[in-house]
Amino acid sequence: MNLTRFNPAKDLLNIEKEFNRLFNSFGNRFGVNKEGDEKLENAVWMPLTDIIEDKDNYFLNLDLPGVKKEDVKIAFNQGTLTISGERKQENEVKEVKYHRIERSYGSYYRSFTLPEKIKEDQIEAEFKDGTLKVVIPKSEEVKPKEISIKVK
Repeated sequence: MNLTRFNPAKDLLNIEKEFNRLFNSFGNRFGVNKEGDEKLENAVWMPLTDIIEDKDNYFLNLDLPGVKKEDVKIAFNQGTLTISGERKQENEVKEVKYHRIERSYGSYYRSFTLPEKIKEDQIEAEFKDGTLKVVIPKSEEVKPKEISIKVK
């Protein structure tokens, strides 16, 4: 019996990679090339992410189970927040028989284009229990403001 690695999201990731290659070929012809495309093309999987917003902040909660803190890289450059790294596969035990391995191993990559009106120097990240939490504060310009109405 052959070992079957099952990853339903892999097909979607492959489609995204193919579209990126297509657009990159047009971009290269016209002198446009985005940083991070190589990392995306080499990524084996993408962490699932919740994106949340309140009046003061944006929040990103990424699932990175089995990843060590040292294997998480976060960068912010020209309005894009990138999260990348690698989840290393556990050593397979020779005395046991694996029927299915569904978890993805290898390099991962995720990027987010952030709104222009944020406090770049105050972005914070916390990694705990396999979840990466990133807090991106909004600048004062974009926070909702209440205006009182006077009754005459």
